[in-house]
Amino acid sequence: MNVDGIIKSDIRSSLTKSGLLLFLAGFTILMSIITSEIFFKKNYTTRDNYISELGAPMSPEGVISKPSAEIFNYSLIASGLMIMLATFFIQKIFKKLITTIPIGLFGAGILGVGIFPGNIAPWHMIFAVTLFIAGGVGAITSYKITSAPIRYLFICLGIATLAFLFGYKYFIPSMGVGGAERWVFYPAVFWLTGLGGYLLGIKDEYRHMSHVKPE
Repeated sequence: MNVDGIIKSDIRSSLTKSGLLLFLAGFTILMSIITSEIFFKKNYTTRDNYISELGAPMSPEGVISKPSAEIFNYSLIASGLMIMLATFFIQKIFKKLITTIPIGLFGAGILGVGIFPGNIAPWHMIFAVTLFIAGGVGAITSYKITSAPIRYLFICLGIATLAFLFGYKYFIPSMGVGGAERWVFYPAVFWLTGLGGYLLGIKDEYRHMSHVKPE
């Protein structure tokens, strides 16, 4: 195999790895939330409860609900690690720090929320805010490594995340704290999953795309 063939093979391999990791991370996050809600032993509503309450009560003296907490926290830890590993492969291919830094911070935020549940202040809040901001910014800046029309959908998802984040208090009266938070978080998770699928889809077509420039 010549040098050009080796480079092309390496790019396809990195696209496959990053795509699978992001897709699996997004799937894991969503299903862990759904599954944790199923096994939550107290009254829990998507309108009136924060997502993080699945991992631990927001107050230190609260009682942790098992097995919901284990499912939620361990899934987030695994997902955060997958996202951070995928970031390495994405940077290796595209060399766009404007995109990979937010993706990496999003993964670090997910990891941190899993390690530091809601009853551990102030670290939980720090990581939660980090992942929310990074998720919105990452979705928008991913236009640098994607093509139309999907890049416009990702931009819209990023705008939705940031709009609901910075306008959070205005949505609480009608949607509750849980509903408003889900509108902050879920668009970013859908973007993450979609980006994973996109990377898997272009692994055999990258040579025709101007935004992939291996060095």
